[in-house]
Amino acid sequence: MISSEGGIEPLWARNGRELFYWDVARKKLMVVDIVTQPAFRAGTPRMLFEYQKAACSPIRCYDITADDKRFLTERRADFKPEPVTELNLVLNWFEELKRLVPNGRR
Repeated sequence: MISSEGGIEPLWARNGRELFYWDVARKKLMVVDIVTQPAFRAGTPRMLFEYQKAACSPIRCYDITADDKRFLTERRADFKPEPVTELNLVLNWFEELKRLVPNGRR
């Protein structure tokens, strides 16, 4: 268990030493320090900053810059996500890609 009060939209820092997530109210961006050696260990969650974020389910609609120092997200108080009513699952995705794009032309 990483989050003590629930969380959504997890995102690893590019350096692999932090895990970010929004609280379930989408008002606080939380961060947890991560240690992987000699064994996986997660620190105590702490608030990084407060921000009223738009609801973007079912996908994550924020990201972190390559230097792990800034975040990009949108703010839309009037946004109401559409419920997910259909999910297309592609089994053997690489085989399907090879069939659609023969001879390695990508």
